[in-house]
Amino acid sequence: MNSQITEVSKNVLLNCLALKANESFLVVTDEAKKHIAEAVCEAGKQLGAEAMLAVMKERSKSGEEPPAAIAAAMEKADVVLCITRHSLTHTQARKNAAKAEARLATMPGITEDMFLEGAIAADYAEVRELTGQVTELLTKGSSVRIEKDDYALSFSIAQRDGVPSTGVYVNPGESGNLPSGEAYIAPVEGSAEGQIQIDGSIAGIGTLSSPVLLTIKQGRIVQAEGGEAAERLLSVLGDGDGRLLGEFGIGTNKKARITGVVLEDEKVYGTIHVAFGSNNTFGGTVSAGVHIDCVVSKPDVYIDDVPIMKLGELVEAGR
Repeated sequence: MNSQITEVSKNVLLNCLALKANESFLVVTDEAKKHIAEAVCEAGKQLGAEAMLAVMKERSKSGEEPPAAIAAAMEKADVVLCITRHSLTHTQARKNAAKAEARLATMPGITEDMFLEGAIAADYAEVRELTGQVTELLTKGSSVRIEKDDYALSFSIAQRDGVPSTGVYVNPGESGNLPSGEAYIAPVEGSAEGQIQIDGSIAGIGTLSSPVLLTIKQGRIVQAEGGEAAERLLSVLGDGDGRLLGEFGIGTNKKARITGVVLEDEKVYGTIHVAFGSNNTFGGTVSAGVHIDCVVSKPDVYIDDVPIMKLGELVEAGR
C-alpha cells in the first residue's frame, strides 16, 4: 500500500469532501485501480470514518452503470469516492447517490502520479472562483462557437444550466470529479453543426500523436478522420446515440497537465472538451450508456458571438 497516497488522501478527504469521524465512507473501485483505492480507504480509516471498500468488475466503457448492489450502497453512504478505470460520473448511480445527499467524487483513470503531482495540488479556492465565473457565462449564454485551425463547431446551449465541478464537495448532494476544475453544460440535442479538430486526448484512448477531425451534423458525428484513434472512437461510441454531442466543457485548473488520462486532461486551463453520449445526468436528454470526452488545446471560443477565450486564454469577457 502506498503510504504517500494515504497521506495525500487525508488532505483531499478533509478539504474537498469534509469527511468527519464516524461518517460512512464508501470507496468504489475495480481491479485496475484497487491498489490506489485501498490506500484511500486506509486514509478514511485513519480519519476515524466507517470506511468501506467495494470492488466491482471493471466496466467496459465510461458511463456504464455499476452493479445494483454497489449503486444501492452509494445511496446509503455519507461520502462516496469512485476510483475506477472507466468513469461513473455520468451514471444514474452517481445521480441517485447525490440525490440521496451523499457527498461524492469520481476519479476515473486516476494514477499514482496524478495523486502526487499536477491537478490534485491546485489552489482549490482559486479553482472554485474561476469555475464559478465560467459556469455563469455558460448558464447565461444561448449559443457557442468553437474555432481552431480553420474549423468551427457551433451549437445551442439555450435554456440549459452550466455545471461547476470545483473539486470542493462539502455540502449534502454535491458531487463532481477529483482532481477537478471545469465548468460544463449539456448542448441542445441536435443543434450542433460543423467540424472540430481534437488534438489533446480522448478518454480511453489517451494523448493523440495526430489530430482527429470530427464532422458533426444535426448534433451527431457523421465522420471521424484521423487513423486508428478515429476508428477506436467510433467503435466505442457505436452507431446509436453515443455519437450525439452531449457535453461542452472548459478547463479551469492551472495545475492540471495533459497526461493522456482525461480525468486530468479535461481540467487543464487553456483547453476545452466536447463529449459524446449520455448527458441526462446533468440537464440533457441523451441516455446512451457511454460518455467519451475529447480534449482540444488552445481554441478560440465565443458565447453569443462574444469572445470568451482566445488561443486558450480566458479573455476579459470570460473573467
